[in-house]
Amino acid sequence: MAAGVWIRARAFLWDYLWISLYLVLLALVAVFVVPDIQDLFQGSLAVAQLAGFLLVTVPVSLYFAVFDSKHFNGSFGKVKMKIQVVDSNGKAVNLMRSAVRIALKFTPWELSHFLVYRLVGNGEGNIPAIWMWLGAGIYGLLFLYVLTAVLSKDKRTLYDWLSGTKVIKKA
Repeated sequence: MAAGVWIRARAFLWDYLWISLYLVLLALVAVFVVPDIQDLFQGSLAVAQLAGFLLVTVPVSLYFAVFDSKHFNGSFGKVKMKIQVVDSNGKAVNLMRSAVRIALKFTPWELSHFLVYRLVGNGEGNIPAIWMWLGAGIYGLLFLYVLTAVLSKDKRTLYDWLSGTKVIKKA
């Protein structure tokens, strides 16, 4: 049976507890253990973007890709909510399919980071129209992800459909 939007959202909130702990730990390390990490965010936009990608996006994406694969059968939140990512045959997904799913899932998240770095770097000047269009596109994609999960018969998001996966309730 397909897992609906609300159970998936609750699973993500449970996972976000782990993500938040990681972010707090990262902040503590950046302040008290390796303060030079902070310098990465003070230089060029490209360096700041890359540092954010490597320190936040990659570890969070790896968490989901690895734990949602057949090696663990679900992230902490998915296990807690008794749901699982499977392929079109109902089998647990391999690591590559899980990684593709997560890359598609977090594309709007990373695009929003890209946009935020550009807006902060812009200062208080006029915001270029292309950035406003990018922001609208990001929100549009997020809306499409939720809309497809709500309206599709099997509760699949666009990124599930593109990656050949679905999220089901475990028996």
